[in-house]
Amino acid sequence: MIEQAYVQADDKTAPTLKEIRDRISTAVDATEGTALERLKCWLQMPVDSTFAKMVDSDCQVRAKRVGGLLSPGAGGLYDPSDLSVGIGVPAKWTAIDKAVKAERAVYVNGSTGHVGGAQSKFNNERNAGFHVIVFLAVGKESDGRGYYLGLDPDVSATTEARAAWKALVAGDTETKPQDFTAAKSLEVVKTMLLGSAEGGFGPLVRKYYVDTSKAFPKIIRA
Repeated sequence: MIEQAYVQADDKTAPTLKEIRDRISTAVDATEGTALERLKCWLQMPVDSTFAKMVDSDCQVRAKRVGGLLSPGAGGLYDPSDLSVGIGVPAKWTAIDKAVKAERAVYVNGSTGHVGGAQSKFNNERNAGFHVIVFLAVGKESDGRGYYLGLDPDVSATTEARAAWKALVAGDTETKPQDFTAAKSLEVVKTMLLGSAEGGFGPLVRKYYVDTSKAFPKIIRA
């Protein structure tokens, strides 16, 4: 699994954290449809709630839609060549760096256990299947270690994501999804993506420390 960590207020990325926050906020505000359609656009639902009726395995479709909404740069969403093929790996990541710096989200397809979160419902013993996330920026730690700022819509991905979801939907909205208002839907999506603190991010936006010298593990077809 790619090592992951949460964003810190003083992290430096290209584009900047503020630019990414503004882009996400604008795109969520502009999402068309009902309250539940907004949820389904941006979030991959957990199975341990009455929202289970909205559960799907459409990470590929969702990543393409969300990635497109977050790609104001010329050319739109960037889909790199297969990251599990070892030929030309450094060049692929150079192209990815160029894309995110040009305000293009990057479609990142990898094996389930490699790009997903540690608690994801999609994890399995064989590491069969695939998961898709999007990268939005590139950054570097003070020690020179590089990372990508990524968005994983999977609400079950991490312990923190599961806890944040539970806190947001506790009460009637947990037992009656149909009662979600437009305002509540907006609050939930923005909190999961951007958090509740000014200038921060929610548990679905994380740092990914990718070894850009190696190909991704091969995807095992279920």
